[in-house]
Amino acid sequence: MHATDKIINRIRRAEPGWAFTPKDFLDLGSRGIIDMTLSALARKGTIRRLDRGLYDTPKTSSLLGGVLSPDLDQVARAIARRFRWRIIPEGTLAANMLGLSAQVPAKIIYISDGPSTEIQIGKQTIVFKHARPKRMKNEGESSSLVIEALRHLGKDAANSDLIDRLEHKLSKAEKRELLRDARYSADWIYEVAQKIAEHHS
Repeated sequence: MHATDKIINRIRRAEPGWAFTPKDFLDLGSRGIIDMTLSALARKGTIRRLDRGLYDTPKTSSLLGGVLSPDLDQVARAIARRFRWRIIPEGTLAANMLGLSAQVPAKIIYISDGPSTEIQIGKQTIVFKHARPKRMKNEGESSSLVIEALRHLGKDAANSDLIDRLEHKLSKAEKRELLRDARYSADWIYEVAQKIAEHHS
């Protein structure tokens, strides 16, 4: 199969809303072929160009009658893959993604082991904030999200209702991961992690 067909197949197999950069296809062909293929697909409207070297497969909604705005979490992850950064949704965003807070963050902020920078996507801004290595030490994706959400919500918010909600959201493996990673956080966060892990595990 030609490299162009492999690139198109990977895009077709992806979920709508997937964001990507040419680097996501380097295993399929040369950079020149990848760039030409993506440019051609963007001209056809198969994919959408969000920024230089940044694309997505746009989601559409019959209810809203058209193409939806980019999934900014997908966009942030594509950017992180391109630069080999590790990113974790910060505070308000983490709590919102877990369904622990209805507050919609004014800015989409991620902590990162990369440099602090802001990237404009349409009318939205994605902010990457460089964090100390200790804060990026958590290995698990779900545990990182929970720890950031707890840090934002604070000790007083960590009541039995919140613990119960998190217990239902996490698998047994994710609870073990949380318990392991929470050791590097504040003592009260580790105590909350213990309570979550003890529930029906």
